[in-house]
Amino acid sequence: MRTDADRWDPLPGMTELDRTEFGTALDAMMGVYAAAMNVPAIQLPGRRAIMESHVTNPAFRAFVVTAPSSNSHQAKIVAFSYGFRGGRGQWWHDMVRSALMVSYGPATAGEWLDDSFEVAELHVHPEYQHRGLGTSLLYRLTAERPERTAVLSTMDSESAARRLYRSLGFVDLLTGYKFSGTNEAYAVMGAALPLSRTRPPSPRY
Repeated sequence: MRTDADRWDPLPGMTELDRTEFGTALDAMMGVYAAAMNVPAIQLPGRRAIMESHVTNPAFRAFVVTAPSSNSHQAKIVAFSYGFRGGRGQWWHDMVRSALMVSYGPATAGEWLDDSFEVAELHVHPEYQHRGLGTSLLYRLTAERPERTAVLSTMDSESAARRLYRSLGFVDLLTGYKFSGTNEAYAVMGAALPLSRTRPPSPRY
């Protein structure tokens, strides 16, 4: 049976990575993360360690987008996204479940998290933003997933990322939320799967 995803124009350079390939590509992905998030270098080792640990989570799935490099014959990674099935015992999952239970009760927390796919990271290098890469990555990452919902967190601001998520059906579950050990305010968002099937824009390299 063909899905809406099958009818999209092929996205040049998009590749799915297995767990081993993900580990090999981590250096390049951290470069994209650092550029996209503009974070201090001191924070990168901690983020890398978290990403390394995520590959052991169930139903792990990852995609990268590559583009020609002007300095090499090899393509370079310019965007990536990954996620996995959420479950009890995972730090993010347990923190969010606790907050949802306090705010809305166990039934609502279960509705969003009992059968969820966690979109852990989605980043596009600034030089390649506004070309549809993030949209295409998010569609592909969540395509044909068996889970009922997709959940994620993003900075609680009116950013391009927040607008992208809203355009695909994500709604705010928590706002102004501060994860343990952080001072930044986050928005936790969720969407029913499959995502809204508005055709994503064709990327422009």
